[in-house]
Amino acid sequence: MLSELSDWFWQERLWFPEGLGWADLEDRDGRVYAKARDLWVALPIALVFLIIRQIFERTVATPLASLLGVKETVRLRAPHNPTLESFYCSVTKNPTQSSVWSLCKQTGCSERQVQRWFRRRRNQDRPSLLKKFREASVCCMCVFSCSWRFTFYLLAFIAGLAALIDKPWLYELKEMWQGFPVLTLLPSQYWYYMIELGFYGSLLFSVASDVKRKDFKEQMVHHVATILLISFSWCVNYIRAGTLIMLVHDSSDYFLESAKMFNYAGWRNACNYIFIVFAAVFIVTRLVIFPFWIIYCTWVYPVTIYQPFFGYYFFNGLLMTLQCLHVFWAVLIIRIAVRFLTNNEKVDDERSDKDETDESEEEDMKKNGPLQNGHAVHNNNHSKTE
Repeated sequence: MLSELSDWFWQERLWFPEGLGWADLEDRDGRVYAKARDLWVALPIALVFLIIRQIFERTVATPLASLLGVKETVRLRAPHNPTLESFYCSVTKNPTQSSVWSLCKQTGCSERQVQRWFRRRRNQDRPSLLKKFREASVCCMCVFSCSWRFTFYLLAFIAGLAALIDKPWLYELKEMWQGFPVLTLLPSQYWYYMIELGFYGSLLFSVASDVKRKDFKEQMVHHVATILLISFSWCVNYIRAGTLIMLVHDSSDYFLESAKMFNYAGWRNACNYIFIVFAAVFIVTRLVIFPFWIIYCTWVYPVTIYQPFFGYYFFNGLLMTLQCLHVFWAVLIIRIAVRFLTNNEKVDDERSDKDETDESEEEDMKKNGPLQNGHAVHNNNHSKTE
């Protein structure tokens, strides 16, 4: 059964144009070609990324956050109430008015007490400012800043540019199909692919512990589509196209991560202006270069040299999926940028949930500062948002 499934999955008509197949990618005459089995290397690389990230967050990010004045958020905790906790975990985190009345009867609490309990309980589940900072964690020494994702995206972009700077298909996109699929694999391409695949694999593995924003589902689709795209392009030797796609995506992400870091550190002006640079680079690369150069060259040009096949449609389908996500995120980015440019408002991540407060809690915080189990707590984060 498994043998038949494997034979069907790897049949050449699914992966190659007519007249071409796996035999064309056998190493010969000192020329090396990409192999599907090479992708297993990405698994230990993903594990290494996860380990490095944990070490980085503990030894670099947390001490640096303290140095920059980013403190662990102190929140009012919901008092222990088995009935409300059971409803919160098994039914909904946002009860309707009728549910609130029912819970009042079951617990003997007032309507306001029940509503306050749910607000505080939801706040407990929201990630703290320090946790968000660790993910994008900043390290400033004069003009130097680094973070986990910022460092990777920046180094990946530099490495990708170095690997492609002398390649003709960077300047003339049609060259990516010259001689396809018999394209020799270069060492720089091999490591560029494996490291990118390992990194996105680590993001997929760590998604359970990362900060969950409102576009969580879109992020998951993006990670899965990216992993499929990298893996598929490797197997069918679409490597030249794949390296260009990865370079375009890495070109803007490090700006976003640096803007988030400055935001969490409370450096508003730096955050705002870096975000505007990010928005400009994102729009140019994701809404102009990617669809009108990259996708055009993978969609239109190949059919002039071979008949369309399943892999052609599958590859371009993944690219279109990414492009839909680009449009979704571009709308959010443009909305934030316009608000900042027209009203001079601060840049905030619309994907993040904000802590909830009610009027009585705000009055207490203004008079005494935030309370923790009835005692005042000093809050050094009054100028920072999550």
